[in-house]
Amino acid sequence: MIKCKLGDVVKVISERVDDPSSSVYDKFVGLEHYVSGEIEIKKYGDTRLLKSAMKVFKSGDILVARRNVYLKRASIVKFDGITSGDSIVLRVEDKLLRSIIPFILNTDEFWGYAEKFSDGTMSKRLSPKVLLEYELILPQIDKQEKLAELLWAANNTKEAYKKLLYLTDELVKSQFIEMFGDPIANPLGWQSKPLLEAGTCKNGMNYSSNESGIKIHCLGVGDFKNLSEIRDTSLLPMIALNSLPSEEYLLQNGDIVFVRSNGNKELVGRCLAVYPEENSITFSGFCIRFRLQIDCLKVPYLLQMFKSNSVRQKLVGRGANIQNLNQKILSEIDIPIPPIELQIQFEDFVKQADKSKLQLEQALAELNVTCKRIISENIG
Repeated sequence: MIKCKLGDVVKVISERVDDPSSSVYDKFVGLEHYVSGEIEIKKYGDTRLLKSAMKVFKSGDILVARRNVYLKRASIVKFDGITSGDSIVLRVEDKLLRSIIPFILNTDEFWGYAEKFSDGTMSKRLSPKVLLEYELILPQIDKQEKLAELLWAANNTKEAYKKLLYLTDELVKSQFIEMFGDPIANPLGWQSKPLLEAGTCKNGMNYSSNESGIKIHCLGVGDFKNLSEIRDTSLLPMIALNSLPSEEYLLQNGDIVFVRSNGNKELVGRCLAVYPEENSITFSGFCIRFRLQIDCLKVPYLLQMFKSNSVRQKLVGRGANIQNLNQKILSEIDIPIPPIELQIQFEDFVKQADKSKLQLEQALAELNVTCKRIISENIG
């Protein structure tokens, strides 16, 4: 085994572009293009609207997000481009190590180190100096090639599972449109009802980090991910409150919760259904809850309607920096009401799709465990 510091095998690149809009680079990677835990960055933005100086990265470089280290964002890029000062650009000359380092930077051990030694309290910021001081133990050179092959094979399989999950969701969207048509255009002429006549809305609760006494699970923006529903609410994070929330702040089976406010406009309006059963679950002030109160609508139909492209466009929040969804915006949504038999047929289709997704998610979870075991056995 080879003991070294990260700074012994990588270099921090600080090449700058003062006028990115007129540079030779057309791809920009910002913090919004990272996906926590992903080995490779595949998304990017346009450089034409950028006005401030940026840093250059080349294909094969590794980008590490400096801000909010708890989000654990470090990924390799396989294209040339520019990034902001919120990213640290690392270059690894050795081809084998270039394939291995991204996996090291996605371990809990590395991010535990980053969390401990980063600057700040609420929004911790990782410095290049601290990053380069990270100590690791690498396998001997003759074993590095085999390790890189194993890790990338596992990662490629994970990506294939994720693509199947995405395609399953797209199949559900397609089936919805085939059965009901676009909900805004309502081409089949279903009778419609304003959203707030079909149920009630409630903004989530605000609480202070200084509160204590009562512990309760709380649904927050970070728990939405790409989920359509949450049934195992024991996995939700716990918060401490001075007293138990009133009944209106406790979620019930079939409640649909939206992301109400977020700096990332793409997240606003994202929604999922919650099934807490007998458990006490609350939801944060950055969310808004819709509770169906009429029998002629089924939750799976309603949930997919909210996820359709035309409705999502109507739900996009208003605001310059922090985007907001409010009850006024929701009140402008009319819900087409198809025959209940058709909604039940769609519900059965969704159940079958969910079974397929569950199997894929279990396979993905097992593969994640295997990946962690390979890294722990070969890298210290």
